[in-house]
Amino acid sequence: MTWPGYSSFVLIGWTSLLVPSLIRAIEHDFDQPDAGLGLLYLVSALLYVVGSLGVGVLAGRIGRRAVLPAAALLIGAGLLTEGLASAWEVLLAGVAITAVGAGAVDAGVNALFLDLFPAGRGGALNRLHLFFSVGAMAAPMVIGWLVEAGVGWRLLMVGSAGAALAVSAALAAAGQVPVRRPGPGSGGERATGGSGVPLPLLALGVAIGCCVAAELGVSSWLVGFLAAEPLAVATFALGLFWAGLALGRLVSIHLADRYDLVVFGSSAALLAALAIAAAVLGPGGAISVAMFGVAGFGLGPIYPVIMALAGTFYPARASSVSGMLTAAGVVGSIVYPPAIGLASASVGLGFGMLGAAVMAACCSLAVVASGRSARRAGSRADAATPVDERPAGADPDPGSG
Repeated sequence: MTWPGYSSFVLIGWTSLLVPSLIRAIEHDFDQPDAGLGLLYLVSALLYVVGSLGVGVLAGRIGRRAVLPAAALLIGAGLLTEGLASAWEVLLAGVAITAVGAGAVDAGVNALFLDLFPAGRGGALNRLHLFFSVGAMAAPMVIGWLVEAGVGWRLLMVGSAGAALAVSAALAAAGQVPVRRPGPGSGGERATGGSGVPLPLLALGVAIGCCVAAELGVSSWLVGFLAAEPLAVATFALGLFWAGLALGRLVSIHLADRYDLVVFGSSAALLAALAIAAAVLGPGGAISVAMFGVAGFGLGPIYPVIMALAGTFYPARASSVSGMLTAAGVVGSIVYPPAIGLASASVGLGFGMLGAAVMAACCSLAVVASGRSARRAGSRADAATPVDERPAGADPDPGSG
C-alpha cells in the first residue's frame, strides 16, 4: 500500500516545479510580465490550501477510496487544461484545478501514512517526503534538458497529465485503507485537553508554517542572495540545498523513531537556523555554499516529523489534522518568500535570509511547545479520569517519562 503514496509524492513534487521550470516559455507565449506569474503563484497557493483542508472533510465522509484517486484526477485535468490553454485566464483555471488536486493528495497521503504506520511514523513520513524531494529535484533538470532538445512546454504539461492518470489508478488501491475513527475510551483525543482547545495542534501549525517559510525563503531567493558569485556557483548552492533536504530525509528514515520526535524535530530546526545564519553572516564563497547544504539537511526531516507528531497527538483524526497542517505550511509559503522580496529593496536580501534563520528557530521553539502542551493535556485528562475507568497498566502521568 506504500508505493502508490510514494508515486503520488513524486508527482506533486514534480508538479510543484513544473511551472517555475517553464516560466520563460509561459511568459513569452502569454505575453505576461513577472507580476502575472506572481498572480499565478498566489492562485496556486490559495487553492492548495482549499484542497488540503477539503480532503480532511471528504475522506471522513465518503472514504479515501474515492477521494485520493479523484484528487490525482484533478491534477491531471488541471495539467491538461494548462497544456491546451489558449488564453491566460484558461491557464490560471488549470493552475487552480491542479493546485486543489495537489493539496488534497498532499494532505490525504500524509493522513494515509499516519494510519498505516501507527508506530514508526517518523521514519515512514520521512521516507514518503523523500519522494517529494526526488520529484522536485528531477523536474528542473529533466525539463531543462527536454526543452533544450526542442520539446514544447505544452507537450510536457500533457505528458505530466498522463502520469497523473496513472497515479490516480494506483491510489485507488491505497484508498482501501480505512480512515481511523475515534472510539470510546481510545484516548486518541487526549492531547486537546479538557477544554477542547487543540493547543498542541496550534503549536504544530505554527511550527510547520515557520518551517515552510524558512525552506521556501531560502530556496526562492538563494540565487539572488549569491549575486556576487558566478551563476554556476549560485545554482550549485541551490542544488546543494535541495540535495541536503533529500539527504536529511533519507537519514531520518533510520534515525527519527530512535529518538523522541519532539527532541529530534526541534534539534533539526535549530541546526537549520544556525546553518542559515552562518551562511549569511560568514565570509561567503565555499563556506556559505556548504552551510546552505547543511541548512537543507536540517530542514529536510522537520515537515514529516511535525506530521508524525500530529499523528501521535491525534491518532484518530489523521485526515483532519493532516489537512490543517498542510494548509498551515502553505500559509508560510504565501507570506514569507514574498515578504523577502518586498523588504529587499530597502534592507537587502541578506536581511530576509537571516529572517529565514529566525523562522527556523521559531519552528524549533514551537515544536518544543507542542510537546509540552500535549504532555500537560494528557496529564489533565488522566487526572480527570477515574482510576477504575483507565486501561489496565495505564501510566497515571504520561509526561513523567
